Amino acid sequence: MYSNLFLKTFRILLFPLAIIYWLIIFIRNKFYDLKIFGTATFGMPLICVGNLSVGGTGKSPMVEFLVMNLKDDYKVATLSRGYKRKTRGYALANERSNALEIGDEPMQFKLKFPDVPVAVGEERLDAISQLLHDKPEIRSIILDDAFQHRAIKAGMNILLTDYNNLFTRDFYLPTGDLRDLKSSYKRAEIIVVTKCDPAINEKRKEEIIDEIRPLSSQHIFFTANSYGDVYQIIKHGQILRLTADTDVLLVTGIANPQPLKDLLEEHTGTYYMLHYPDHHIFTIDDWKDIKKKFDKIEADKKIILTTEKDAVRLSKFGVQLNDVPLYVIPLKHHFLFDEETKFLALIKNYINDFNPDRYREQVK
Repeated sequence: MYSNLFLKTFRILLFPLAIIYWLIIFIRNKFYDLKIFGTATFGMPLICVGNLSVGGTGKSPMVEFLVMNLKDDYKVATLSRGYKRKTRGYALANERSNALEIGDEPMQFKLKFPDVPVAVGEERLDAISQLLHDKPEIRSIILDDAFQHRAIKAGMNILLTDYNNLFTRDFYLPTGDLRDLKSSYKRAEIIVVTKCDPAINEKRKEEIIDEIRPLSSQHIFFTANSYGDVYQIIKHGQILRLTADTDVLLVTGIANPQPLKDLLEEHTGTYYMLHYPDHHIFTIDDWKDIKKKFDKIEADKKIILTTEKDAVRLSKFGVQLNDVPLYVIPLKHHFLFDEETKFLALIKNYINDFNPDRYREQVK
């Protein structure tokens, strides 16, 4: 409690820096709006998944949701920056790739969808060209975390905002978590309020819509976290049901572990947590600390639980993972108010109806 209070107080003291940051991103966006900075278009449907803030709003699960529901009907690919990877430049994932080379989230996509092209590149404009050269059969590209990357104009922008930290109530870095202007939400075709209370009612839904004030052309959806079957990282087919007699050591390097903590409080007996920074690259010393913490838990039934993103970064320890019961819990988006079909119809109609010439005329 005291550490959180100190952090909030410290961030408030950084308010002058937040004003400077706001001014910088305001000028940058204005230069794009006035076409002083150029924006490139591509003659194919680009789908951008992004947000206005730092931290977890569920971008990776949304990319996975799109791939899962589009890959059987269209030749799709994903393109990410490859955050915190040890390499630079464009790379197309293959069966020998690892998280250090392409980043944890792209590695997660490649493991889940081995037949879907997964590429990374800081300069997305060049990366798209190279990806299309390597995979000319691609019909659509899903851009992961590219909403602020205005050098490219995507035809479909999906903007995510956390139910517990709506962009309308946030402030700019470093005082708040916003990394883009609040008004930038108007550039999105779809807004998704994520991590909602599953019991949210129509009245609360309408209150949030009134607060966000979407344009008449925008569509807004609501999703809640949904967790899949807990499986063992070594014996991938072995499923575990969390019960009250299970003690859990939660190991995670994600921005917001609160939903996972809530899940464990509801479904397990006792849990402990080792929380690392977002996208943390685990070292052998980290692994030793994890194992030492786990060994100290005095329970007959105990496991280590981590997220899929963290699992791809832990997998480099190889045979050492055999020494402990390390399990993974997958995160998914569950669309509320029975609107998943409507959401997917918007995406598929965009791909099906895409007209390169008409699109270029619209963005002139």
